Amino acid sequence: MELYYSFSVLIVLASFFAYINIRFLKLPPTIGIMIIAMISSILLVVSGNIFPKTFTNFSKLIADFDFTEVLMGAMLNFLLFAGAIHVNLKDLREQRGPIMVFSTVSVIISTLAIGIVLDYVTSFMDLDVPFIYCLLFGALISPTDPIAVLSILKNAHVPKSLETKIAGESLFNDGVAVVVFAVILQLAQDPASDFSMAHVSWLLIKEALGGFLLGIILGIGASKAMHRVDDYKVSVLITLSVVMGGYLIAHAMHISGPLTMVAAGLIIGNFGRKKSAMSPITKDYLDKFWELIDEILNAILFLFIGFELLLIPNIVSFWKIGLICIAIVLFARFISIWIPTKIIPFKKKFEKSTIKILVWGGLRGGVSIALALSIAEGPSKQIILAITYFVVVFSIIVQGLTIGKLANRILPKAKSVTV
Repeated sequence: MELYYSFSVLIVLASFFAYINIRFLKLPPTIGIMIIAMISSILLVVSGNIFPKTFTNFSKLIADFDFTEVLMGAMLNFLLFAGAIHVNLKDLREQRGPIMVFSTVSVIISTLAIGIVLDYVTSFMDLDVPFIYCLLFGALISPTDPIAVLSILKNAHVPKSLETKIAGESLFNDGVAVVVFAVILQLAQDPASDFSMAHVSWLLIKEALGGFLLGIILGIGASKAMHRVDDYKVSVLITLSVVMGGYLIAHAMHISGPLTMVAAGLIIGNFGRKKSAMSPITKDYLDKFWELIDEILNAILFLFIGFELLLIPNIVSFWKIGLICIAIVLFARFISIWIPTKIIPFKKKFEKSTIKILVWGGLRGGVSIALALSIAEGPSKQIILAITYFVVVFSIIVQGLTIGKLANRILPKAKSVTV
């Protein structure tokens, strides 16, 4: 009953904030809802002395809501599947080289760069943050968030090939990032654990390839089943069972649930929804169902990100290190993109304008906050959570609102740019 109560409150607030945004702010839905939620959080804190009971009750509701479990164990699966089902597999194949490199090598480069620079900065500022926790922050903030990227790119109007690079990277880098984060977190909490190169490599292979293969199997099976019945009600139920049942299987097998959902969504979206095998009515209902799921869950997610402000005590005291971390993360994003483009012989050359957009379009979101919240209570958790929030808010609001304008300003001037 408590979970139902919490979701009811969030749905009511999300619908109210969405109305205010569409009626007055006219911002992209996810960004508008998050900004209104942040303003509401500030007003709740300011009015806390006047209405202490209201502030306490609402703060308790947000604190009792297990954001990490709900996002990583439920919402992320639905959102990734809903995003992947509308991605063109042919476009992904054309950009497979950059996507594979940026979702693996770039994540590791960024993690190391952020960890090393942050360790130096915290030492200089006399902040007691062990190096292993600096690396932990690097791991949780390095992957671009597929939820933020896919929802914001819809309104960004960047070139199709460049959009595919950014979206494809965000869909696939979660599997690698979560394993890297889990390894570093375990090392931070239990230094005696086995973390040899062979062990870590096996974890990566098992999580990534295992999840991908499971997703392909589920996607093929679901596509064949939908072709044989061609009924929109049954087709929707089949896709729901893929998402919910697929996650349970992936969790039991200790493989990547996010990659399972991405692979299944790509297969069903490109083969299960073929016009020759599915009637227009079934395809229309299936598309609209998952579009609605995507919009509703995104509204709840970004609403909660805005209200996370209530869970970080004394966040204002971390503003200096927070702003510095924004610069550190952007720098790490740049070198993690620039180094591979200079070393790896991609088929198409990356121009400076393309790299700029890839750097600025690497948005961070709810996944980073969920990972930060999953860290065990300790002296370093508060600062990691605070700087993660600074980076995520900057990424969604500033980068999210300006990525389209940046692309429009840069790309027309560089007519020879290959993206």
